[in-house]
Amino acid sequence: MPKKFKIYDLSHPIQQNMPLWPGSPDIKIERVHYQAKTGVLTQMYTMHMHIGTHADSPVHVLPGLPYTADIPLESYYGTGVVVRIEKKKWEKIMPEDLEKATPKIEKGDIVIINSGAHKHYADHPDYYFYTSGLYKEAAEWFVKKGVKAVGVDQQAMDHILGTTIGGHGIPGGGHTGGRPDIIAEYEKETGKKVKDEFPYWEPCHKILLSNGIMAWENVGGDIDKVTGKRVTIAGFPLRFTYGDGSMVRLVAIVEED
Repeated sequence: MPKKFKIYDLSHPIQQNMPLWPGSPDIKIERVHYQAKTGVLTQMYTMHMHIGTHADSPVHVLPGLPYTADIPLESYYGTGVVVRIEKKKWEKIMPEDLEKATPKIEKGDIVIINSGAHKHYADHPDYYFYTSGLYKEAAEWFVKKGVKAVGVDQQAMDHILGTTIGGHGIPGGGHTGGRPDIIAEYEKETGKKVKDEFPYWEPCHKILLSNGIMAWENVGGDIDKVTGKRVTIAGFPLRFTYGDGSMVRLVAIVEED
């Protein structure tokens, strides 16, 4: 008999009022033609490709690396694990956390991390500024381990204080938007300087993508239903020539008994 499978959607819905990365342009409805008015329903939206559940392409962070359409589809498909790694606000997800994760992360795996942040997915500081996150140490571990791809249920592949929110970036470069209030809050609460604890700008992005390890951000949907399982993962970007990233429909496929 043919095998039976169940597909779990790990994507957040795309909609006009969906949460946006701070500094991203607003979603615009350019046109809606209604059935009763025109006989067909057609819609035109203007939106950033790095919103919702999406994949960053290597060229997004380093020049000379592949664009979206240049990446083999195999890079976004394979077997892997969905692991729960919950840490406190602003903590880093470290190699020892990845080593202890279950199921065990193996060479060639796609790794989806459920940190619990997806439960707070909203246009709200709890999601964008107060989560844990990956950083340089975890990225180096992934490369050494030889994983295929990584997805996080957080707003960015890097810890939020290793992004422009933490004051990184090129002034006037168009991708800035630091939050001095968040930086001051972190330093008052921890007694540590952001630039001492997070000296690099998006090292996880750069290390993973430059080593051919693809990355998905804002994973969510039914992630809790497949956490702790070994599954098949697929999350294909659009065939976007010269694209720097793409929204995706990320799914986990589970073979049923």
